[in-house]
This record gives sequence, C-alpha cells and structure tokens, in this order.
Amino acid sequence: MQSEKPQENFRSREQQATLGLLRTADAVKRSLAHLIEPHGITPQQYNVLRILRGAGPDGLPTLTIGERMIEQTPGVTRLVDRLERKELVARTPCPKDRRRVFCRITPKGLDLLKELDEPVNRWDAQAVAVLLPSVTNNTSWK
Repeated sequence: MQSEKPQENFRSREQQATLGLLRTADAVKRSLAHLIEPHGITPQQYNVLRILRGAGPDGLPTLTIGERMIEQTPGVTRLVDRLERKELVARTPCPKDRRRVFCRITPKGLDLLKELDEPVNRWDAQAVAVLLPSVTNNTSWK
C-alpha cells in the first residue's frame, strides 16, 4: 500500500512559490552534480574553471573568482587548492603586490572543460525543456 504524501500547509502563496524555487534549484544542482562529479570535480570547482576560462590567459585574483561564482562560498581558496592539486589551475603571485595571487586555468583544465562542454550543453537544454517554448526561444538570450 502506497502512503500518501501529507498535504503541505503554506503561510502564503509567496512562501509556496519561494519553497518551490528552492526545491527546483536544489534538484537542478543535484542533477548537474550527477553529470560533473564522475569527471573528478564538484559543481563549485566546475564553476571556478568556467570563470577562469572566461578570464583568459591573465587569470583572476581569488577574491574576484569568489565574487563571480554562482553559489557564494567562503571557501574559494580551498576550492582553488583542490583544483591546483589536480593540476587544473595554477597560481602565480602578483609581481606588484605579493599579497595578491592570480589563478589561471591550465591546459589540463581547459581539456576537462572541453570534454564537459557538450554534455553540459545537452544538460542545459534538458533542464529548461519543461519551460514554455516562448521562454526557451527568447532571442534576447542568444
């Protein structure tokens, strides 16, 4: 016998909508993790690699990476440490200010992102496929 899910009581429609958004975001995040983690990195590490690829050969300071991340985290330095141990990121001290360190994606990191680009593109399309066609065909996003 299948047990029924208890009915949820919400204080307001706004609370119901907010909780729905949070649950949806969590489901999307777990789905992306399922795709990325077999490649030896977490979604947060993937985000750092994408940010550094976009920064180009000059790289970025650690604090700037943290500001650009999708999910704000106080542990950006630890994320970069792990990526550096995997040889996906390299750090270089700033010649003008030794307190600043620039992070750059390595060729190995670029190769990993290249390997993930197509599966992530397919995942992106699948993640939004349930939206109305008018939303997914919005030309202002292209």
